[in-house]
Amino acid sequence: MRILISNDDGYLAPGINALADALASVADIVVVAPDSNRSGASNSLSLDRPLSVTKAANGFYFVNGTPTDCVHIALTGMLDYRPDLIVSGINNGQNMGDDTLYSGTVAAATEGFLFGIPAIAFSQVDYGWGNIDAAARVARDLVMRRFDELPSPYLLNVNIPNLPYEQLTTITATRLGRRHQAEAVIRALDPRGREIFWIGPPGATRDAGEGTDFHATSQGQVSITPLQIDLTHKLQLDLLAKGLA
Repeated sequence: MRILISNDDGYLAPGINALADALASVADIVVVAPDSNRSGASNSLSLDRPLSVTKAANGFYFVNGTPTDCVHIALTGMLDYRPDLIVSGINNGQNMGDDTLYSGTVAAATEGFLFGIPAIAFSQVDYGWGNIDAAARVARDLVMRRFDELPSPYLLNVNIPNLPYEQLTTITATRLGRRHQAEAVIRALDPRGREIFWIGPPGATRDAGEGTDFHATSQGQVSITPLQIDLTHKLQLDLLAKGLA
């Protein structure tokens, strides 16, 4: 199996290094990741400047762009083969509910999916890389499972509690939960006295009931959510068509 690995925390992040180490024993891997932290980049492409690809001492390639840039460059101009799987992560912190719309981790996997390649995004629930080796083992287990029951390509979003491997025994299929709207921005002054704004923290969970990713991970379970890209509001499409008629 040939796997392309990316992330949004940057090529030096502990998560992608643990993931690459875990998958190198079961697949031929290549790592193409951002040169620095690009969290929250979503599915953005850099169209206003040229991008460069550099090979690091550890064999990883890093790009001065977004997670989507990394996967796009790898698939359209860098690799001379088509990977069997795209794997993104392991992210430093959860990507659940509405967060998936902003996530660079999920975006890297999504770019592979849009090219018709199965893709999996992996995140740890809590920040700080606690038990990252356990999360990497779970990622390897899930990659080896192959998910043949799903039509290909598939796009899976996986969130792993920061627990020892022996406690990560339950893996649950979930739907995305929902959050309340985000907290207010944080106003401050820069060193020159100009007003600046920091994006505030995400809102509290609004829908974290049984069956959601929020609920599963709160119970110490690994959450797997199948994602799709079709944003069409089917009900409103029918209502709109009737109104226009």
